Amino acid sequence: MARRRSLTSQLYRAARTVNNLSAASRGPGAYAKRVARRKVYGKSMGATGRFLRALGLGK
Repeated sequence: MARRRSLTSQLYRAARTVNNLSAASRGPGAYAKRVARRKVYGKSMGATGRFLRALGLGK
């Protein structure tokens, strides 16, 4: 049986979906910018997390 998602994660997921739809409604350029921005943020936060873990400060 699948684990139940927390209310917080459900709200964040819904917000992401609404913002994706909002960007898509403004056209392919706006949506592409959003996708690229989220990818860059993810890479950046991943690097930051690895650095903090190396120092023993992360999860």
